[in-house]
Amino acid sequence: MEQDDTRPALADLQKRLNEVRQHAAEVERGFAPAIDAVDPCFRESARNLVHYLALRHFDLRDIQGHLSAMGLSTLGDVEAHTMASIDAVRGALEPAAVDNASVSPGVRIEEGPELLVANTEALMGTQRDDRYVRIMVTIPTEAAENYDVVRDLMTSGMDCARINCARDDETTWTGMVEHIKRAKEELGRDCKIFMDLAGPKLRLGGLEPGPRVTSWQPTFDARGKATAPAALWFAHEHLPRPSKADAVIPVSASWLAQAQPNDCVRFRDANGVDHEIVITNVQDDGCLGEIWRAAHIETGTELELHHTHGEPPTDPTTRVSIMPEVEVPLWLAVGDTLVLHKDQRLGEPAVRTPDGTLVDHAHVSCTMPEVFDDVNVGDAVMIDDGKISGIARSVTGDEIRVAVTLTKPGGQRLRGHKGINFPDTHLHVSAITRKDLADLDFVVRHADAVDMSFANEPGDVLTLLDELEKRDGRRLGLVLKIETKRGFYQLPWLLLAGMQGYPIGVMIARGDLAVECGWERLAEMQEEILWFCEAAHIPVIWATQVLEHLAKKGFPSRAEVTDAAMAERAECVMLNKGPYILRAVETLDHILRRMEEHHEKKIMRLRRLTLAHAAQRRPDGQPAG
Repeated sequence: MEQDDTRPALADLQKRLNEVRQHAAEVERGFAPAIDAVDPCFRESARNLVHYLALRHFDLRDIQGHLSAMGLSTLGDVEAHTMASIDAVRGALEPAAVDNASVSPGVRIEEGPELLVANTEALMGTQRDDRYVRIMVTIPTEAAENYDVVRDLMTSGMDCARINCARDDETTWTGMVEHIKRAKEELGRDCKIFMDLAGPKLRLGGLEPGPRVTSWQPTFDARGKATAPAALWFAHEHLPRPSKADAVIPVSASWLAQAQPNDCVRFRDANGVDHEIVITNVQDDGCLGEIWRAAHIETGTELELHHTHGEPPTDPTTRVSIMPEVEVPLWLAVGDTLVLHKDQRLGEPAVRTPDGTLVDHAHVSCTMPEVFDDVNVGDAVMIDDGKISGIARSVTGDEIRVAVTLTKPGGQRLRGHKGINFPDTHLHVSAITRKDLADLDFVVRHADAVDMSFANEPGDVLTLLDELEKRDGRRLGLVLKIETKRGFYQLPWLLLAGMQGYPIGVMIARGDLAVECGWERLAEMQEEILWFCEAAHIPVIWATQVLEHLAKKGFPSRAEVTDAAMAERAECVMLNKGPYILRAVETLDHILRRMEEHHEKKIMRLRRLTLAHAAQRRPDGQPAG
């Protein structure tokens, strides 16, 4: 009789799965209070989330190959129905298996996807007939005044409208909301309104202003030859500049009134070089001039007007009026020190002697002084979306000295008010600011859902739910934006806290998340967020830089088209505004429709492939075989 060599492998598989089930029972008991606290609509989903958390405690890669060889599920797509899938495999391995752990059977395999669909519709509205994944668009400011912007976005495929409370004001938001509601009624389509609370965005303070000067240069070809002059707008200091002007030169109204076409304006620029500007067009509120050389003009520069025809001007000379101050950026290179200080004085570049000897480091303030109590020596510091990185080398109650470890080769400019991240630091900063609380009054009256920025702590989520309750806004959907390292590692607890309300969703804010956790980890982290949210049957919004080049420049990069296709695994994809946003919405709509024919979440869908049909014919067009 032949030896049955499958028995040891079979016994090992049974043992490993029983260990998983036993651990799931223990974890479920530990999470019992949190599960009991969720909204009844989420009770089974919360259990499934905990079961999935228990499953991912184990490394099961060694048994997946054995399960696949036996024609069984490898447990690679069990997020929505974890325990039911484990039990289905256990039953196939050991039909007479008896539960060895007191654990709830969990969500049925067919029920998991249905729960996710229902929760998505509760938050984002009814899906379109031929597209499951929703498209969210950040509404541009001009939509408050121009109804056509909103109508065209909705016609092109927008399902959810996002209003960013970090920008504009209630008057502008009101205009946006009214136009969204008008378009919904006109087009007969649903479009949920999401309002995004600004949250505690940490930024650098301002910098000391530099000289009041402006500059320009003509257009050059590849050989460095000037092909078009710079256009200058002379006007009274209080009048706006036309869009075609490269610079504005404020002058007195009386001097301006003497200007005629083809006049010449002579001046000596800030570098002591003589120049001439030819007046080409005279209008009631100013005049245009052309110059074929680069130059700098500052407040007080003397201008001399010369007529080409007729009598000379009565008063030919004037001085340039007060010009806006120009910010002087900091210059930082690897090895430099940047001092972050608590007091709110304006920042300044490093001071050096003529021979280059350092006298004082560059310094700038921070908009949230309370973080100085949390940062420790050795903590990472990321500035301007990670373009400049460093390490906190010295920390006191009043300042943090940052050793710069990364910039562009040769150094990099840093302007004021740029974002700053402390990815290694547990910042004791509430996710809900005073501004957020004030904005929440408007949000509750006008929005369908509120987006919580910098969701890091379960307590902050519960606080926001309480604030909604106070305003009779518990009916609003809640979206947790995951954009920090701490928010990522707290995700299961954040989800359970958010599930005390209904409905909820999660936004993967990939910009800040990449800065906090590193670009090389972003793909892995967004996968994990997708998995855990699917386990909780919570819809996900895939956000940040989706088709950004297309929206801003008018044509996409190859990489961002692939990224948009990958976004099909989420329930919603968010686009940011840009001059070509309509084209971006239409393109994303087409990509999602095509991809949904091939995939449903992680599962391959076997639609008929044109390639497979074509490949059954030889290159000469005759049938193969």
